[in-house]
Formats: sequence, structure tokens, C-alpha cells
Amino acid sequence: MSLTCKLRDFFFPRINILREVGIRPGFYVLDYGCGPGSYIVATAELVGESRRIYAQDIHPLAIQMVKKISFKRELTNVETILSDCKAGLPDNSMDVILLHNTYNDLGDPDGVLEELHRVLKPGGILSLSDHHMKENQILSKVTNKGLFKFYKKGKRTFTFLKEKKAFTIPNQSIRQT
Repeated sequence: MSLTCKLRDFFFPRINILREVGIRPGFYVLDYGCGPGSYIVATAELVGESRRIYAQDIHPLAIQMVKKISFKRELTNVETILSDCKAGLPDNSMDVILLHNTYNDLGDPDGVLEELHRVLKPGGILSLSDHHMKENQILSKVTNKGLFKFYKKGKRTFTFLKEKKAFTIPNQSIRQT
């Protein structure tokens, strides 16, 4: 997987994708399903040293690779999270969440979207890219619970904005007397 990502990153530099997302200095970013850390260095360049990047993955080897990259590059603003769903971050704390090449592999995609909605700031950006899914699948699955609204499509990413939490009213039977 690591070799494949390195080849991909050579031909399609991650910085170009992150510029499409709109990450700016001062942002707090969660790279959900960070894998071997392809986005870590480029994200660190964009947010600056005063802000944090959280790299979350379910695989311990992925977390080790991110730690190794952070150490080699002396990135002091990267924190890793080993978890399958819960980020353990405060509510409304992230400006941007990257969900790149991960969504199709999630065991509980609705639970993950709930968690991402919880940690994303109001009006925050969810950037999704998944070459295993068709555009209409991405749009319907991310927006169907009312947690995110579609904002724009870039060359390689879909941008969604956090919506206010949707409320569901249970069906009630109404009796006439």
C-alpha cells in the first residue's frame, strides 16, 4: 500500500489536492483514515506550525508511519489517533476533515459521518475523495442523513459543509375520535 501511495503522490502531488480543499493557515485538520500519511507533510505546510493536524487510522502500522514522517520532517503539530470510529476530539473543533480514499472501506459509514459531524465546526469542510465510488453514490450517502450539504466538486474532491444536526420525529399514529 505504501509503495502504491508513493507512486500516486509522485504523479498527483497531495498539495494540489489540498489546495483544492481550501486549507489555509490557522486551520485545525483531521485526516480521517490517514493511511501511510500521504497528506501529512502538505497539510502541515498549509496550516502552519501554530495549528494541529490530527491523523486518525484503525491500523497501528499506518499510525507508526505517520509518526515516522512527523519525526523525520520535525513536524511538531501532528498528533495521531488510533481508532476505528471515535476521534476523541472536542465537539466543533475541526475546520477541515479529510476523508480521502477511505469512505468505501468503512464498516459503519453512518456512524463515522455522525462522528465527523460532531467534531467539525459549524460551516466546516468535509473533503471526500474516493475513486471506488461513483459521484451519485458519494453525493447521496454523504447528504442523505442531513448532516452535510454538498458545496462543490473539484477535479479530485467533493466538498461538503456541515449542516445543523437533523432531527427525526418518530412516526406517530393520529386517531380521530
